[in-house]
Parts: sequence; structure tokens; C-alpha cells
Amino acid sequence: MTVLALLLGIVVLMLLRVPVAFAFLGPGLVYLVLDGQSLGLPMRLVANATGNFVLLAVPLFVLLGVVANHAGIADRLFDFALALFGRVRGGLGYVSVGVSLGFSWMSGSAVADAAALSKVEIPPMLRHGYSRRFGLGVVGASALIAPVMPPSIPAVIFAGQASVSTGALFAASVVPALLMAAGLCVVVFVLVRRQPGIEHVGFSRARLMTTSRRVVLPILAPVIILGGILGGLFTPTEAAAVGAAYMLLLGFGYRTLKVRDLPRILVETVTTTAAIMLIVASAALLGYLLAKERVPQALAETVLGFTAEPTVFLLLVVLLMLVLGTVVDATATLVLVVPILMPIALQLGVDPVLLGVVMILSLMIGLLTPPVGTVLYVLSSTQRVPIGEVFRGALPFIVPLLVVCLVVVFLPGVATWLPTRLGL
Repeated sequence: MTVLALLLGIVVLMLLRVPVAFAFLGPGLVYLVLDGQSLGLPMRLVANATGNFVLLAVPLFVLLGVVANHAGIADRLFDFALALFGRVRGGLGYVSVGVSLGFSWMSGSAVADAAALSKVEIPPMLRHGYSRRFGLGVVGASALIAPVMPPSIPAVIFAGQASVSTGALFAASVVPALLMAAGLCVVVFVLVRRQPGIEHVGFSRARLMTTSRRVVLPILAPVIILGGILGGLFTPTEAAAVGAAYMLLLGFGYRTLKVRDLPRILVETVTTTAAIMLIVASAALLGYLLAKERVPQALAETVLGFTAEPTVFLLLVVLLMLVLGTVVDATATLVLVVPILMPIALQLGVDPVLLGVVMILSLMIGLLTPPVGTVLYVLSSTQRVPIGEVFRGALPFIVPLLVVCLVVVFLPGVATWLPTRLGL
């Protein structure tokens, strides 16, 4: 069985909508059997792939996001942002971006963000004259801030694969995430001018004061998490544990969580974590087979023969991630591609942290593009509309996200400035 047949088998299974982990694992095992190889070493590599200490932060960050979702934090953020910006023309569009930005400090997952906020934000938009397509687009695109802004689960995965500082990668992602939010707000400004029927939300000083008091404690969560990591008080894993415990205390204190909710929260955390880890393990097997066939070396020789310019290399990375992101899960792509691209980046003098930010930024766009587009499916399910309708709504918002990718490529200081200032 050749490498080409192996990859073709994976593509066929994915087109048949077989889960990514099994699409990788099945052809990989068939390859080993037909090649007459022992399964001992590959299976040990698969088992060890999930044993990386850095990955211990993943289930804790997942727990943090699940608890924040169930504790009603998104509702509090939405009420505050609505009281603050609702009177502005197109205010609900800006509110959607702002709430996603705030919620991203706690969730780390675009899927969790889209699932939680679509139910909160889209119905008020429809009531105030916004088109459904606009609501789907702004909520879906804003959800992509979550996996970029720390705490970011893809950043943890990249850090584990590339052996770089998770704290440095978190710090490097802050400015690009803020640029994403700014770019989305520009698109909102342009699009709302074409919707004359939009109604304004009345301003009330009393409501603003009430809602602002309700978000004081939730806003402290990112201060505790990121402040602890960047200040050297916590490791990312410890910060995730502290953040999850803090969210649990808020949920019980606000009485939005009950003890009977804990089994459901833990089951959701375990199933999400298991899916991520299964992808990590199966991608490790595929990575082993590709390494055995010297595919990384061949790719490195091709790239280095094509260019020795770091900027051109990063543009190629963006292009590769955009293509892979449309068909392969982001976690699987990172586990599979990082070990291949990292040696090339180091040889060209590209900062590994910069590479991580560029890869994560460009990969996240794939969450809004078919056929994989997980965020598309989430919004399609929660709002009961065709996936094509969601994608058409999201299309204008993809433009500023691509622009941010290019800004980071051509102005690397956008990503490296903060970790450098913090000495990370």
C-alpha cells in the first residue's frame, strides 16, 4: 500500500463524513498490516501522543468553557453589551462581536462560542429588523475569536506539538485576536448601512448600571487566568484548573448552576476531550507513517528549493492551512502538520511562536467554510437553516479575517511584540 493510496483512503472516508479520527486510524492500520509491520511501536507512539504534559490543560480548558456556558455568563455579557451599545446603529452587530470577544477569554472554543451565543444573540437581531443572514454571519465569524484569543485550545495543541511556551503563544495571540474583532466591526459598519429597517435599542442608565454590576465578577476570570499565566503565578494547566473552579463558584453563587447539573457538565467535558484526544492519537499514527515514508523531508526539500524567504514561507503556510482547514479538523491538522513545518521554519529563521499564530489564525477560517466547517453545522443546527445560508452570511466576514492573517505575516511584530515585552 503506497502513501498515495493511504491518503486517498483518508480523503474518501472524510468525503463519506466518517469522523476524522477514524478516517486517519483505519487506513493507517490497513497500511501497517499490508506492509507486514509490527503494530507494537506505532501503537506505543499513538498512546504516547496523548501523554504530553502540556495537553493536560486541554480537558481543564474545556471544563472552563463548558461551566462558563452553563453558568449563564454569555447572557450576562450580552445584557451588558446591549445596554452599552444597543442605541448605536447596527448596535446588535457590535454587541455580537464584543460578547464573543469577552466570552473568548473563557471558552477557547469556536464551537462552544457559536452554540452558546447563537441562541442568545440571533433572536434579538431578528426582532429588531436585522436579516437572518447577517445574524448568522456575524455570530459565526465572531465565534472564531475564541480559538485565537487565550485561553486557546488550538494554542495548547500547537505548543505541545512544537515544544514552545504556551504562555508565549497565548501572549502572541492577543493583538491578532483584537484585530480580528476590529475588522469584524468594520464589516458590521458597512453591512448595516444596507439594512434601513433596523431598529435601535433604547438607552437606559439604570439598566447600564445594573448590567455592569452583573459582569464585574465574570470579567475577573480572564484577569485571573491570563494574569496568572503571564505573571508566572500559574502554569497554563494550573490556570485552567483555577479558572474552572472560579466559574463553578460563580455559577453556584449566581444560582445558575445546581449540583444536579454537574454530571451533565462533566459528561460534556469528557466527551469533548475524548474527541480531541482521539484525533491527536490517530494523527500521531498518520504522522509516523508519513515520517517513515520520508514525506516531511521531501516536502522540506521542495519548499526550500522554492524559496528561502521567511515571508514567502509563511504565505505558503497560510495557503496550506486555508486548504486543509476546509476539509480537515483543526486539531488533526495541527498534530499532523506542525512536526513537518517546524523544522522548515527553524531552518528559515521563522519564530516558532509566530508560526503558531499564523497557523491557528488561518486554520480557524476553515471552521466557517464547507465541507467540514464545524461552526457552520452548529449554526445550521441551532437556527434550523441550511448550511449554504450560513456560509453566505459568513462570507463577507471572512475578508477581514484573511486580512489579519496577512498583517501578521508581513508585520510579525504584531504577534511577537507582547511576548517580547513580557519576557516570554
